[in-house]
Amino acid sequence: MAETAIINEEEKKLILKAYRALLGSIKSKMNAEDKINMRKAYEIAVEAHAKQRRKSGEPYILHPIEVARICAEEMGLGPTAIVAALLHDVVEDSDFTLKEIESSFGEKIAGIVDGLTKLDGAYDVESPQAENFKKVLSTLIYDVRVVLIKMADRLHNMRTLGSMPRHKQLKIAAETSYIYAPLAHRLGLYNVKTEFQDLVMKINEPEIYQELAQKLQDTKIERNEYIDDFIQPLVTDLDKLNIKYRINGRPKSISSIFNKIKKKGVPFEEIYDLYAVRIIIDIEPEKEKSICWQVYSVVTDVHQPIPERLKDWVTTPKSNGYESLHTTVVGPKGRFVEVQIRSERMDEIAERGFAAHWKYKEVKNQQDMYDTWLDSIREILDTQHTDAIEFLNDFKTNLFNEEVYVYTPNGDLKILPKGATALDFAFNIHSDVGYHCTAVKVNNKLVPMGAKLNNGDQVTVITKKSQKPNEGWLKMVVTGKAKSKIRSAMKEEHRLVGSIGKETLQRKLKNMKLDFEENVDFIASQLNFNNRFDLYFAISTEQVNVTESLKAFRIEGNKLYVKEEEKKEEIVKEVVKPKKKVSTKSQILVNGESADQYGYSLAGCCNPVQGDDIFAYLSANSGLKVHRTNCPNATHLMANFGYRIMKAEWTNQTNRDFVVDLIITGIDDGPGVIERVTGKISSEMGINIRSFSISGKQGYFEGKISLHVLNKDQLELVIRNLKTTNGISNVTRVDRY
Repeated sequence: MAETAIINEEEKKLILKAYRALLGSIKSKMNAEDKINMRKAYEIAVEAHAKQRRKSGEPYILHPIEVARICAEEMGLGPTAIVAALLHDVVEDSDFTLKEIESSFGEKIAGIVDGLTKLDGAYDVESPQAENFKKVLSTLIYDVRVVLIKMADRLHNMRTLGSMPRHKQLKIAAETSYIYAPLAHRLGLYNVKTEFQDLVMKINEPEIYQELAQKLQDTKIERNEYIDDFIQPLVTDLDKLNIKYRINGRPKSISSIFNKIKKKGVPFEEIYDLYAVRIIIDIEPEKEKSICWQVYSVVTDVHQPIPERLKDWVTTPKSNGYESLHTTVVGPKGRFVEVQIRSERMDEIAERGFAAHWKYKEVKNQQDMYDTWLDSIREILDTQHTDAIEFLNDFKTNLFNEEVYVYTPNGDLKILPKGATALDFAFNIHSDVGYHCTAVKVNNKLVPMGAKLNNGDQVTVITKKSQKPNEGWLKMVVTGKAKSKIRSAMKEEHRLVGSIGKETLQRKLKNMKLDFEENVDFIASQLNFNNRFDLYFAISTEQVNVTESLKAFRIEGNKLYVKEEEKKEEIVKEVVKPKKKVSTKSQILVNGESADQYGYSLAGCCNPVQGDDIFAYLSANSGLKVHRTNCPNATHLMANFGYRIMKAEWTNQTNRDFVVDLIITGIDDGPGVIERVTGKISSEMGINIRSFSISGKQGYFEGKISLHVLNKDQLELVIRNLKTTNGISNVTRVDRY
């Protein structure tokens, strides 16, 4: 964003046109006050952003107008949220203050704008990104509109990332994948979540994205004809139900197709369940369930169902309020088709999630599902965290995609994330039940507290008052609530034990006639403790001997200082500390300069090769690490430590080779497989094989091979040639963990 000349007449017309489009998109009713606030917010935003431009060169004001339109048209939010969306960057980017916003629009709108305003950059925190995430997410418990507007803001930024530098695109995409897409899912914003995932893939895997998009475009006519053939025989029987309904067919999203290709290890042409058909019925709420099942009966009478693919979220909605009946059937030509059956009400909630559910809050106690989740968020916020990253990790576990449905001994349903354990269940019931859990029975059978739960399990928790959490419990749980409560209990225990150490140190300093408060933090720092409380605990557990430790200090006035000889010794140690080995054959530029000066190394988790899209991460202890942009760890690093990410690119040098791992699968037709693979790689292509292992079973084999290659082009040539080898069905590059 940059400052430039005042907006010209042509741009004024463009801005006014965008504003009128916004007004035309508002579906909710507006009273006279709403209309006045809307116009006033628009005028303030135009004035505040008058000299600002986006990286694309267009007037910046078009961004808040578009964010407001997304809130109105795509999320169905009301006037209050739309006004706040227009103002969401005003305080951050201009001289307008929150007090002025409050005096003009009231406390509610000012509160939303405050939630959307980033923290002051002067804050001394390890991860400013995580701190800002925490600020926004903390607003969930008092006004979810802050998060919904933030979603709209991020969606427009993702749609218009093209003019940003590549390394910034990657950071923004990582944040989106790490927190915004899962949060959109958790709030039931399925369209937003899907678009987030597709836009992230477009940035992280541009070549694959374009290839799949082109294949979908090329097969569009064929797909539409197929959907028509699938729907046609259903119409006659559906008409007999005498209900209003509509049917639409659509391909699955590009990111969803890509995930299937990776998971199943098959090419695009062999993904048969590309098709999804949605049948939406217009019926009163009390008849929804029975009519959905009647429609299901019609579908499965016409097309062969696959029983294990039936998912009933009509009888038991998801914890984010999602209701729909999903089944997969075998359509014409033996292709799998997913069919979703739902009512108009269910469809609106599925499309707009939390934003739409208030409209139907009297139906089926919709509000309770969100209230339960928001209560869990409140508990995480109430728990003290070491830092914002710890909070964020706890919060993320509450954004689960898949769920398990388990029951209390009284038959009450509890919904937990897939992978949740018996101990997670105990904390889900109540914090005190979790704290004092000594044993758990699942289906009346005693199981370990870390045992994973399955759908339909009935769980009984056995408690004992003397039981306390310990550090090992953190490895037994996956939910944010359980983790935060265990940490909280351990910190309290830590504090109680440390109180003895505090008294010991207080007595010692008193005997030395030194002020406790003036010296305690200095002592903790010099003895390499993060804070005074860790020092107390170390004294209590006899890890630190107070008398011996204080010999390293001298007294001057009422304060302690490090003795001069100790200082000299530390300086000597620092001088003789061995330097990190610096590469002499740099092939990488970091921020346009040779990476040699950083003593960089290639990350072992993703093994980049020359030609891969890469970035550099300045780690706390290991110098500069170069990762692939699609590294398994990239999203976490960029989302939490964006300020440590540096732009990296390859030079044209080819003075080394790289090790890559491939997984090869195919038909096991005897000992000739190994000869064909090694012959193709070594004899025909002259590639050095570092290691090769292979195992076969029941006509199928899987092999792992490590190769030395010069660059990405050579690697892709190897993969293409192997795929054409007789008996090999798939070849994929894998990461190391």
